[in-house]
Amino acid sequence: MLLAGVDIGTLTCRLLIARVTGEYRLLEVYSDRRLLRLGEGVDRSRRLQTAAMERVLATLREWRAVIDRHGVDGAIAVGTSALRHAENRNEFLAAVKRESGFDVEIISGEEEARRTMLGIRSGLPLGVVAVLGLDIGGGSTEFILDRPGKPSVVRSIELGVVRLTERCLAHDPPTDEELAEARALVKSNSQTLRASLGDLQGATFVGTAGTITTLAAMAQQLPAYVGSRIHNYRLDLETICRLEKEILARTKAQRMDLLGLELGREDVIVAGTILLRGIMETLGLTVCLVSDLGLREGIVIDLAMRIRRV
Repeated sequence: MLLAGVDIGTLTCRLLIARVTGEYRLLEVYSDRRLLRLGEGVDRSRRLQTAAMERVLATLREWRAVIDRHGVDGAIAVGTSALRHAENRNEFLAAVKRESGFDVEIISGEEEARRTMLGIRSGLPLGVVAVLGLDIGGGSTEFILDRPGKPSVVRSIELGVVRLTERCLAHDPPTDEELAEARALVKSNSQTLRASLGDLQGATFVGTAGTITTLAAMAQQLPAYVGSRIHNYRLDLETICRLEKEILARTKAQRMDLLGLELGREDVIVAGTILLRGIMETLGLTVCLVSDLGLREGIVIDLAMRIRRV
């Protein structure tokens, strides 16, 4: 099957058109990703901003034309944290349907984690069996402990890079007081989560999405994003701490000179690094296996599974 998936995230929107094999492996035909910040201001106002909606609508119209040209067998669009919380989401969803034809499915944090794990599992190296998956998004962060033969443990916290930035990190660069507040917020959320995840022994920690892939690119000082260099890269806590120090020593404008840092992520990379470091320290983790596959791939695999069940 040739399928298309659109992930409408709080910070980033992603498109994937791929052929799905019988083993639910993906052969990419076309992909795109754009930092459109649909969720800017939602944490404070509980409303999607007009300019943000227009940015996403313009991209979805463009992507609909791309999908139609490829003649796919099926397509799906999902929305995450920003759309879960925006009081005016129905206005946006109606505009999306009218202008691009997508019926957007708003998924819960737990469902977001489940589909993210489908994406992660489609590209794990041999020998990785039990997995603790982490997806740091713009508005929320998802965790899933997935072990063969046992029920998955899925958790979501409403704290992502956009939300943490808007709540705590007002200055450029952030003040010591702001950083302390952000770290305390991440620690308290992670401690609550730690108790509910249970035993993590034997599970490989796997991280996906923009913050983690960007840090992997920065660790290798890649002048351009190369998925094969990012996927299954081992990002250790010591390197994350070093990168955090480099990031915090610069303003947003100065961070743009850092090799590997995606353009448009120069402000939220602070919150992302604080989140990843805080989570790893609280959960007692020292290495993150980086996955270039995540929710975008998972929604396509899930669609294929649904189609085959019919």
